[in-house]
Amino acid sequence: MTPYKVLVADDHPLAREAIRSLLEDDDSFQIIAEARDGREAVSLCEELKPDLVLMDINMPHVDGLEATRLIKKSRPEIKLVILSVSDNVADLFTAIQFGAQGYLLKNLEPDDWLTYLHALLDEDAEIPREMAGRILTRFQSGGEISGDVLPDVLTPREREILAHVAVGATNKQIAEKLVIAENTVKNHMKNVLDKLHLQNRVQLAAYAVRHGLKTE
Repeated sequence: MTPYKVLVADDHPLAREAIRSLLEDDDSFQIIAEARDGREAVSLCEELKPDLVLMDINMPHVDGLEATRLIKKSRPEIKLVILSVSDNVADLFTAIQFGAQGYLLKNLEPDDWLTYLHALLDEDAEIPREMAGRILTRFQSGGEISGDVLPDVLTPREREILAHVAVGATNKQIAEKLVIAENTVKNHMKNVLDKLHLQNRVQLAAYAVRHGLKTE
């Protein structure tokens, strides 16, 4: 299997070195570049077109959140994970608004990092339940990011799958629950994202909660 090309953006050399050491132990990842600030990250993404960007939030010149917005605007196919020392829900909320696919705490165990990144690149990642609960609470209290598309555009099966996404189920868990193939779940997920004009699972979960789509 061809390794995923990774760009690491962090203004601290020791942090970049730690991430490099972690990922180099896994043949699935190849670090192709390092950026010292958000501006450099944006430029390197245009030049090198990585598969995955690991983006620190607090950086000089252009911070990680703004860099995320710029990268996803010009290169939406790039997977982007925000790195932080705290689980500040406001930062995560903004990152998801800007198109980030995930959020990793720097103090997580190395095995948790690798498990999360593999799941994310397989489009089957879960955000830790405690964090997800606070995000959904914020969305329900007015911080909405989806448009005005109503659930009526979805088929009964798509609404059923979306309800499972709302409680944090992975594609594999949904497939087992509904007794269908995992690839079928992935195809439904893609259709739901397209119909609702959303970008990722967190936005889908927020949408499902807000519109009262729940599992039995």
